[in-house]
Amino acid sequence: MVEKRDYYEILGIDRSATREDIRAAYRRLAKQYHPDVNSAEDAEDRFKEINEAYAVLSDDERRAAYDRYGHAGLKGVPLDFDLGDIFEELFGFGSFGRRSRNAPRRGADLRYDVALSFEEMITGIDREIRFERLEVCSVCAGSGAEPGTSPVRCETCNGSGEVRQVRQTFLGSMVNVSTCPNCRGSGEIISSPCRNCQGRGHERQEVTRTIPIPAGVNDGIQIRISGEGEPGINGGPRGDLYVRVRVQPHRYFRRRQDDILLDLQINIAQATLGAEVSVPTVDGDHKLTIPPGTQPGKVIKLRGLGVPHLRRDGRGDQLVVVSVEVPRSLNEEQRQLFQSLAESLGTEVTIQERGFLDRVRELLGGLAD
Repeated sequence: MVEKRDYYEILGIDRSATREDIRAAYRRLAKQYHPDVNSAEDAEDRFKEINEAYAVLSDDERRAAYDRYGHAGLKGVPLDFDLGDIFEELFGFGSFGRRSRNAPRRGADLRYDVALSFEEMITGIDREIRFERLEVCSVCAGSGAEPGTSPVRCETCNGSGEVRQVRQTFLGSMVNVSTCPNCRGSGEIISSPCRNCQGRGHERQEVTRTIPIPAGVNDGIQIRISGEGEPGINGGPRGDLYVRVRVQPHRYFRRRQDDILLDLQINIAQATLGAEVSVPTVDGDHKLTIPPGTQPGKVIKLRGLGVPHLRRDGRGDQLVVVSVEVPRSLNEEQRQLFQSLAESLGTEVTIQERGFLDRVRELLGGLAD
């Protein structure tokens, strides 16, 4: 049995892709592999595969089921959907019975990047953002016509916004569609365009929104704010706003999943005799006990001082990775003390077993960025 390919792989997108990313990828691939324009033997199979991937990833419920369970989550789910709009954009034709050009359509999605400090990522924050988007014209209320006038139905296309011609393809009865040359696809003629928006019905404005960003978000995560994108066409719903979070690097801390890593350097006396030192945490300075005989690479865990778990209570840990500084220069008193220590310890050396060194490397490697 041939295993199905990953839908994201088929469309050549990553799992954080927005609706517009998915649509753009489908549009590009469908145009490339449509059997009417591609004579390769596998073109029809590739085209069907691309359609199936788009049918799943362009639907929020299907996509959520697929993201969670893979292909098994779609068993028994019909994958029928309307390709008319995309065929029209690609090739200038669509199937009989599809909606007209001036039917309501969803608006475009918008993106906005938000920069957080490491501390803001830990606590979460309500961030006020300002961005530009299209809003209904304040003068003509979206009609596109000067106040006191109204648009009239286009006589050339009878308000449909398109001129059609039937043709047959392997997919069945299709129509060649071209934009009405008289109304340019709107279905209406505006004899006196609004001077504020030049007849478009929208004007670009700056809007302000407060976006709640939860504690513990990962760098690069996208937060979808429904209905805050560009306005729909002909009364369609607004698109969505995707806020991408960028977490700025910290001077001391590194993140590994929900743990925070801190590199701590101590001197050879502290490592040998033990010590009590103060180390920074995201909650403030914390007293840390260095056990006597601490070896380089030792990891000391501070429980519950890491990153908050995003979808459950509690926090990760802070892991303090200890390194021991060997002095590069000594004064006379220090040299004499080390000389006495060297004489008391002797000159014998110990060859460590390979397994011990491997364990140290694995530990240090596991804590790397």
